Amino acid sequence: MVTLPKASADSAPSAARRAIASWLFALAALVFAMVVLGGLTRLTHAGLAIVEWRPLTGMLPPLSQDDWQQAFAAYRQFPEYQKLNKGMSLADFKGIFWLEYLHRLLGRGIGLALVIPYGWFLWRGWIGRDLHARLAGLLALGALQGAIGWWMVTSGLVDHPDVSPYRLTVHLGLALCIYGYILWTALDVLRPPPEAPPGAGGPRQFAFALMALIGLVVLSGALVAGTDAGFGYNTFPLMDGRWFPDGAFLLQPWFVNFAENVALVQFNHRLLAILTLAAGTMVWLQLRRPLAECRATGRGTVLVLALFIQVGLGVATLLSVVWLPLAALHQAMAFLLFAAVLAVAHALPRSRP
Repeated sequence: MVTLPKASADSAPSAARRAIASWLFALAALVFAMVVLGGLTRLTHAGLAIVEWRPLTGMLPPLSQDDWQQAFAAYRQFPEYQKLNKGMSLADFKGIFWLEYLHRLLGRGIGLALVIPYGWFLWRGWIGRDLHARLAGLLALGALQGAIGWWMVTSGLVDHPDVSPYRLTVHLGLALCIYGYILWTALDVLRPPPEAPPGAGGPRQFAFALMALIGLVVLSGALVAGTDAGFGYNTFPLMDGRWFPDGAFLLQPWFVNFAENVALVQFNHRLLAILTLAAGTMVWLQLRRPLAECRATGRGTVLVLALFIQVGLGVATLLSVVWLPLAALHQAMAFLLFAAVLAVAHALPRSRP
């Protein structure tokens, strides 16, 4: 629960809560846009177009023909050009450069959208100690995410012209944590969770479990993207005519298959998606019981509909051999789905000791 300082006017706390919550929801929307744009850079192989990390001076794009030639020359020194894009024209380079540039620029914009209103709310005296601690933690997470983004990019600038699926998974996973952190804080500011009688709170625990499962599906999706597993086994529900694909444990040691073997990575993502759909349906049925909290019941209906849509998008993306619009929509829907289950969990009464 988030507390705000008391104000002299009775309406001030309510106005402060609405203002701070609106700001946090806007921040979450920017993080969502960042994830969607990041997915597009990944799908279009634009993520390695900028081979330097300049947090401050990198805010300006190339401004002259000489600047463009220098940026293109730097790109040509690395494996993506030498192994995949040999002979690319400057015009084609500009196409992938702008996408990655916008991705990085949006990241800087999110930093400003966090720091400037944060300072203003502090100056107004609207931020109490507990909210101040949360927002300071958010600043630290944002800085860490920028560093991890560059750490991910460097893995594609060595020998293999692609980023490490492990680092990609860490990067997307932290983005999901930041997104959920902001949304939960905004909901706390707007309306603290209700309290249940002692011993109650079972549905809330199931909602948290479902949230964790959806997070796991998102991480498995990052591995699918990182290994390009979506471009193989483009049938459903069978994989090359089998329920369980051949060659799922070809790599040694055996445990690396879970992150690097295309067949097993895609199978796990399918399996987790189906388990999530079943678990989400069970939570929805539980929320429809007479004793369920009404706000959570409505949000649960949105959640289960989003689950069915997301599974349908996943199947369509697979059958289309990762058609760009479907793939981007599938990733975006994953974050909307996470927001839906988070809203359900927040609306459910929290148990008291």
